[in-house]
Amino acid sequence: MSTIVFPDVERLVVDHLKNRAELAGVVVDNRPPAGFDGTQKAVLVSRAGGAWVDDLHLDRPLVDLEVYGPDKTTAHSVALSARAALLEVVGTSYGGALVADLAEADGPRWLPDYNRPNGNRYLSTVRLSVRPA
Repeated sequence: MSTIVFPDVERLVVDHLKNRAELAGVVVDNRPPAGFDGTQKAVLVSRAGGAWVDDLHLDRPLVDLEVYGPDKTTAHSVALSARAALLEVVGTSYGGALVADLAEADGPRWLPDYNRPNGNRYLSTVRLSVRPA
């Protein structure tokens, strides 16, 4: 049996989104920047679960995108831009792994962040299908 090397799917998504022209001026990372209060334009990426499917030789991670903005309209606009940009990850390679597919598990929905009461947040979840190296 060969060794399976799983890529860091959070970094895969961050690296795919962070330099996109449609997300210029948006912080994209897997952790909030220093002093973050939820009013900055940001996309925070977190693996939220998922599982290895041995028969298909695929990792099927669930990845959450928490999208913030200074107001609800801006946060929604950033969420839609991130959503469209992430669809283009299919077919790309990352550290020897291939992103074989992406499906939305839950599209952008308004979800106030009670830890950051001034923030405006939309949350979405995607399921990637990643064939590891």
